[in-house]
Amino acid sequence: MSKRVVVTGGGGFIGAYLVKRLVRDGWQVAVVDSMVRGDASRFAEVASDVELFTCDVRDQDALEKAFAGAEVVMHLAAINGTQNFYTQPELVLEVGMLGALAVVNAGRNAGVPDLVVASTAEVYQTPSIIPTPETIPLMLPDSLNPRYSYGGGKIASELIAFNYGQEHYRQVQIFRPHNIYGPNMGWKHVEPQFILRALGCQERGDAVFPIQGDGTETRSFCYVDDCVDGIMTMYEKGGHREIYHIGSDVEMSIRELADRIGAIVGVELDVQPGESPAGQTKRRCPDITKMGKLGWSPQIALDDGLARTVAWYREHRNDVPANDLM
Repeated sequence: MSKRVVVTGGGGFIGAYLVKRLVRDGWQVAVVDSMVRGDASRFAEVASDVELFTCDVRDQDALEKAFAGAEVVMHLAAINGTQNFYTQPELVLEVGMLGALAVVNAGRNAGVPDLVVASTAEVYQTPSIIPTPETIPLMLPDSLNPRYSYGGGKIASELIAFNYGQEHYRQVQIFRPHNIYGPNMGWKHVEPQFILRALGCQERGDAVFPIQGDGTETRSFCYVDDCVDGIMTMYEKGGHREIYHIGSDVEMSIRELADRIGAIVGVELDVQPGESPAGQTKRRCPDITKMGKLGWSPQIALDDGLARTVAWYREHRNDVPANDLM
C-alpha cells in the first residue's frame, strides 16, 4: 500500500509541481489549500489522484483531519510574491507564523512522523557571504519595513518546526529555495513580470525597459523541476533537523536576466535603471554544496528553463489570475 503525504499549499507554484511529482512516484497524495493564493488547475492533470482539503492552513482542527494517516507533511503554504509583502504584510505574517504553529500541532496530534518545511532565501536579506552557506546568521534588518514580513515569518516558522515540535517528529527538515521559476508561477515575481513586459515591448515596437535598481543586483535562478527533484532528494537522503539550500549556484545580474528574456522573446531591450525599493537585496546566491553531497544539482540550463517559461506566458498572457494574490 502506498504511503500518504499531505502537501500544504499544493495549489501554489512549487506545491503543484511537487504534487504532480508525488503522484507520479506512487504516493497517496492529499492537498491542503484554501486557494486564497493557489489554483487547483495547476495540478488538474492528476486531480483524480489527489484528495483536496480546501481549508485554511491556520485551522488546526481541519488540519488534523487532513493529516490523519500521513507519513509526511510537506508544508509549503505561504503568501508569496514580492508585491504582496508590501501590500499584505498582516496576511503574510499570519499565514507564515500561525500556519506553522497549526501545522506542527496538527501533525503532532495526528501522529505524523515526518515534517518538511519550506523556508526561503529571504531569511538572509543581506547575506555576509556569497555564495551563502546554510550556516550564516539569519537577518531581519528593519522591522518597520513590510518587505520583511515574509522573511520574518519564515524565520519564525523555522524556529517553530525545529524547536516547538522537536520532541514529536521522527524527522524534521527545512529547505530554503532560491528564486525558483517556471511556467505558471504566478504574476507577481520578477521573471513573469519581465516576460510580460518584454512581450509588450515586442508588440509595441518600443524596446524601452525600465527596471528597479541599476541592474547590477544579482540573483541565481533555479527551474521548478530541479527544485522538486531537490525536495525529494532531501527527504529521501537528508538528515533529521537539517537545513538545505535548493537553488542554482550561478550568480547573474538582473540586467543580464532582462537581456536573456528579451533575446528569447525576440526583442533587444533598452534596459533603463531606476530607483531601488527599500529593502532591496544587492546580491543573492546559495552555496549548494550540502545538497551536492546528497547527489543533487540543478540540471535545467537557465536559457532552456526561461524558454519554457516564456512560451507559457506568451500563450497565457491574457489569462485572468485565479485570485488577486497570484
